[in-house]
Amino acid sequence: MVVGVLVEISNQNVDRVFDYLVPENFEDSIRLGIRVLVPFGKQTLEGFVLEIKKESSRELKEIYSVVDEDIILNEELLLLGKQIQKDTLSTLISAYQVMLPKALKAKAGTIVNKKMHVFYRLNEKEYIGKTIPQKKILELFQSREEIPREELLKISTSALSTLVDKGILVPIEKEDYRMKYEAGNEEKKELTKAQQDVVDAVVSNSSSLPFLLFGVTGSGKTEVYMHIIEEVLKDGKTAILLVPEISLTPQMVEQFSNRFGNQIAALHSALSDGEKYDEWRRIARGEANIVIGARSAIFAPLKNIGVIIMDEEHSDSYKQGDKDPRYHARDIAIWRAKYHSCPILLGSATPSLESMARAQKGVYHLLTLKERVNGKALPEVSIIDMNLEAKKTPYHLTPILLNEIQECIDRGEQAILFLNRRGFSTFVTCKNCSDTIKCPNCDITLTYHKSNKMLRCHYCGYATPLPKVCPSCGEESLSDLGVGTEKIEEELYKLLPYAKVLRMDVDTTSRKGAHKKMIDAFRNHEYDILLGTQIVAKGLDFSDVTLVGVINADTSLNIPDFRSSENTYSLLSQVAGRSGRSKKSGKVFIQTFNPDHYAISYVKNHDYLGFYHQEMLVRRKLGYPPFYYLCYLKISGKDANYLFQESLKIKRSLDRNLVHTTILGPTSLAVFKVNNIYRYGIILKYKKEENLRDILLKIKNHYKTNLKVKIDIDFSPSHF
Repeated sequence: MVVGVLVEISNQNVDRVFDYLVPENFEDSIRLGIRVLVPFGKQTLEGFVLEIKKESSRELKEIYSVVDEDIILNEELLLLGKQIQKDTLSTLISAYQVMLPKALKAKAGTIVNKKMHVFYRLNEKEYIGKTIPQKKILELFQSREEIPREELLKISTSALSTLVDKGILVPIEKEDYRMKYEAGNEEKKELTKAQQDVVDAVVSNSSSLPFLLFGVTGSGKTEVYMHIIEEVLKDGKTAILLVPEISLTPQMVEQFSNRFGNQIAALHSALSDGEKYDEWRRIARGEANIVIGARSAIFAPLKNIGVIIMDEEHSDSYKQGDKDPRYHARDIAIWRAKYHSCPILLGSATPSLESMARAQKGVYHLLTLKERVNGKALPEVSIIDMNLEAKKTPYHLTPILLNEIQECIDRGEQAILFLNRRGFSTFVTCKNCSDTIKCPNCDITLTYHKSNKMLRCHYCGYATPLPKVCPSCGEESLSDLGVGTEKIEEELYKLLPYAKVLRMDVDTTSRKGAHKKMIDAFRNHEYDILLGTQIVAKGLDFSDVTLVGVINADTSLNIPDFRSSENTYSLLSQVAGRSGRSKKSGKVFIQTFNPDHYAISYVKNHDYLGFYHQEMLVRRKLGYPPFYYLCYLKISGKDANYLFQESLKIKRSLDRNLVHTTILGPTSLAVFKVNNIYRYGIILKYKKEENLRDILLKIKNHYKTNLKVKIDIDFSPSHF
């Protein structure tokens, strides 16, 4: 027997299968999609079996061993990996590796052990204990066949040892999954007519067209998801629910656990390697019917999928844009839905322009939930013009917003404050020479974190203590400018000393389980104010939050990106939707230096469709999605001059070969240098270019042996 093996090296030069002989003692274990250990040059590597042949005309090396008992990549995932390779121009091994938890990737040395639990069974039923502890232990087995070791140790360690030594009790090892779920006992809620119409439309669907659910914040989309999944389970099928942020996952998992118990499994980056390993195998074994998780959960090895749901479908966190394969979870979801002939539901209060345009054209089925489930009006939104108010106070919290926060707390209610920038200040500058302190590895200023008096680079992770004097001129004249969540936290404690403030950003949620602890603490009224970055903007539901304040609405608006207006509208609408979700009415105050910008004006009126139509005019005029497709080439390397010359060569090659494509660049990226790597970009705009992927693949192959240049290709980039 001969097998074709795809080895673990993610390199274009070896991105193909290599043939190996299979010794007779391994033949019965060989199946497509399992991992084997093979010799590769002077190395020993793991790889996936992608082909099985009877014989070979060449002399071949033998595989060393078979790694797995069970198939790791089933038939569907094997096909999907090849589709991802074709669509993204990534290596095939990277397409397969992205699907799997660390313990199951084809990577030698990756070991995650199963967590085992010891139980005992009664072997000699006629034995009568000689001591009181022995008798107590034996009495437990009168009504139970197996008892965990921990329970028996609480009675007596020595009595347990004696009974085991005498052969009275027999130890049995069983795998103990690391993730635990509450028993599902929560009754489903009665739906409104609008919600029921959505459920009926999806579960009775016989078309392969995706559904777009456009539902305002608080319209009960999660309850709709649960009802749809319940109907799917009745038919003996399974379901995938994707959420965009890790912070949303604990809350969603808790809701679904209360309803469905251990039928659910979670897959997201906040889990440990062992937890991911357990969850993946539970899913593959058919022990879980519902998978909830972030982007990577779309690859869950479920069989017989009955529905795929993407909550907050507009979120750019569904796009993997920082490494190969540069895929979008929406595309994978649509592919898998077609494979299983099941419906796919994309839900959002602020759908992406591409999705809404497809719905308007009939490419997607449009479903709507126009009102909040409790009949309450959406919160009143007020715009605070910082061109006027900033002059009245030295603080970043205006008197208007501060007064509203104070009144909110006095009523025993809670507030959420949003600022999409962490740290204490944006940069540190010298009053004497005007120099700013930059990262030595990146073309970016360092952010000051006052809690530990460190300057940090949010690109490469470089950190250094805040110096006492200016590194350039030696004067003691350093000052910090700009604002981050740390500084707002300090201002709150100074201006509202009695308020209990909880800061939620990347810096405070890095520890395992931190998201859930913070959410639970805020829900339990241990804090009055939840201050955070975009972590607090989506999906959170607190009944006593009646005030939302946006400290600086211009943070995302000023980013040089064609999606900046869309991202601003979406973020502001989503965070505004956290206010007044229960019986109490809500208010929203947005501080901005651009009060007349249409993205902010439409947020004030809760007018998504108004924003959509205005932004579509801009996109059409400038030639951006959804009117054109985009492809982004990032050319990077350590030699800036050489890199620029090669970028020009690539541009000339594209000009010669692409007839129907607009080519912009090369230009240096907004942050030109990251971790001592320089970066240029080329943007391709096109409606139809049949040979585009062939041309780009030739360019990529041309540079695959050139260690001075790295080419990254991103179709439909979320940002540049």
